[in-house]
Amino acid sequence: MKLKNKIAIVTGAASGIGYATAKVFLEEGAIVNICDIHSEKVKTTTEMLSQFGTCRGYSVDISNKNQILTMVEQVKNEFGRIDILINNAGITSDAQFYKMSDDQFEKVLDVNLKGTYFFSKAVLPSMMTQQYGKIVHTSSVSAYNGNFGQANYAATKAAIMGMTRVMAKELGKYGITVNAIAPGSIMTDMYKAVPEEIKQKKLASIPLRRYGTPEEAGKLLVFLASDESSYITAQTITIDGGFN
Repeated sequence: MKLKNKIAIVTGAASGIGYATAKVFLEEGAIVNICDIHSEKVKTTTEMLSQFGTCRGYSVDISNKNQILTMVEQVKNEFGRIDILINNAGITSDAQFYKMSDDQFEKVLDVNLKGTYFFSKAVLPSMMTQQYGKIVHTSSVSAYNGNFGQANYAATKAAIMGMTRVMAKELGKYGITVNAIAPGSIMTDMYKAVPEEIKQKKLASIPLRRYGTPEEAGKLLVFLASDESSYITAQTITIDGGFN
């Protein structure tokens, strides 16, 4: 029970890495508050996860600061504090750079980068007051090697790495650690939508010769959210089977 009685928020938890993370957090004893933009999926997911422990679900557009503040306030009102924030939610809107529309670029920045910023800012007063907190962002290996057609996505994920380092340096004195994970080819619903030809080409470049699972990413997040990682901060940990 590495997270016993910890109050956690996991964004983008209706599927993929977010769902797997929420599930393993509950199994490790945490009280988990999930959010996603799709209200029906949030309802169904919360019902599924509640069999593993105390889970609350919120429909939140993380590009909307006011919706985030409302959720955070509700979590604090019910549970009194927030110990862990997992900034997992993210989207893609792919196009080659010269074909990419301003709307595509801005939409991905609004969710992936601004959403991470807004949520982190929202939980900090609680964490700073209690002199304890664990914040973990989700970056991507695309920040290192730039996936074709993902200038917007790679830009946000590289920015998250930089923000992680700055936040960790500024917040360490308050007992708050800030880290990130950089997943590679994790078999989520979003990755399943990638054309099979591209997936096979990617698979051949992964030394372990297999895709990662959302559960494997979730277990890494448990480690970073637990006190086992108490002297680790400002780091981005890659989980990609050796691809990068």
